[in-house]
Amino acid sequence: MFSVGEDPVKLGLVASFPRPGGNATGVNILSAEVEAKRLGLLHDLVPKAVRIALLVNPANTPVAEITLRDIPEAARVLGLQIHIVNASTGREIEEAFAALAREQSDALFVASDIFFMSRRVQLATLAVHYRIPATYYAREAVEAGGLMSYGIDRADMYRQVGVYCGQILKGAKPAELPVVQSSKFELVINAQTARLLGVDVPNALQLLADEMIE
Repeated sequence: MFSVGEDPVKLGLVASFPRPGGNATGVNILSAEVEAKRLGLLHDLVPKAVRIALLVNPANTPVAEITLRDIPEAARVLGLQIHIVNASTGREIEEAFAALAREQSDALFVASDIFFMSRRVQLATLAVHYRIPATYYAREAVEAGGLMSYGIDRADMYRQVGVYCGQILKGAKPAELPVVQSSKFELVINAQTARLLGVDVPNALQLLADEMIE
């Protein structure tokens, strides 16, 4: 079983989505489309923000490469300027935020990296301290005080993985189980953090949000 953001056919994991044909099947997350949508939602939330900092973890090469490939192109379409900030340790995160302040970044896009999620409290605290609107890929960051997240409904993804695991244990062949594309996504906004940052959440986003955390 796998869960990947890239095309599993291009990665060589399966022969096709409907007929994997080998010993693997799983869930495809469509990361490029999701990340582009997340950047667009940040633009909707802070429409005056033009200079967007992109925080990546160079120690996680696969995620960094995908992010650096997809986000600048999505930014170009929206007319936004992207500048890259690297961080692989807690100390480097602190240094990155100090750099954002010096460079007068308008907003921050945090890459979908598990290291950053493990540092979500630090990221959320620094974002409020430096008054930088930031977007994350998972709701846990917003629950920790981050401004906004948009990404797959991971509970639904894990449920699908569990369903397939159960079927395989009962004798189903992975080669005959179609690769599932994630179809449930969630937008979560922290209303209290928005007020602290002086961000007025548009009514359209409030209606679109799956949850507004107070």
